[in-house]
Amino acid sequence: MTINVVSKIDDQVKVRHALISVSDKTGLEQLVPGLKQINPDIRIFSTGGTYKRLEEILGSAADKCLTQVSEYTGQPETQGGLVKTLDFRIYLGLLTETYNQAHQADLKRTDSVTIDLVVVNLYPFKATIARQGATVENARGNIDIGGPCMIRAAAKNFIRVASVVDPGDYRQILDQLTARQGCTSLPLRYHLACKAFAHTAEYDRAIADYLTGRTEDQINSCYASE
Repeated sequence: MTINVVSKIDDQVKVRHALISVSDKTGLEQLVPGLKQINPDIRIFSTGGTYKRLEEILGSAADKCLTQVSEYTGQPETQGGLVKTLDFRIYLGLLTETYNQAHQADLKRTDSVTIDLVVVNLYPFKATIARQGATVENARGNIDIGGPCMIRAAAKNFIRVASVVDPGDYRQILDQLTARQGCTSLPLRYHLACKAFAHTAEYDRAIADYLTGRTEDQINSCYASE
């Protein structure tokens, strides 16, 4: 495998396309109208309950700027939201590099767009296992797959994409977008990437610690074997 080495990037990246899919919906009523005000032409992709919340926040403006991920990818969400965002077009949009001609050709070939801002936080695993009577199956069902993948892809490509995991950062991001004509800077994207990788590392550590600590009886008690 040949790894591409990037030597040229844009410090300032215009946020034209955002993907928002969160369990913790705190602050969306601040973030989303702010994004729309800064760039009236922004296109926002979303999923499931987040999509419904954004519809409420945006009102009549939702028709022009809000798109279901399933509509964009052409693949409906699976039962229970098992698969929503794990799609080639999504990850192409997250990982492409601006000055890579092959990447740009792939975008054109698939009629895909670059995603410049990813706002994702994860299924509440720690809250789930803290509940009285929580089982291994309860824990298993609250292990997020698509969320960490998107966070890591966006954070890896900090040279172009802002990966946002903390609602406490929404104000800082809006302030920068306002000051920089709708663009994020490399230092901000790098800072957010560091937080993003720390977030997914902590999440995976919690899962590993929980699963390692279960007994065989606790595991077997959840399932009827044939």
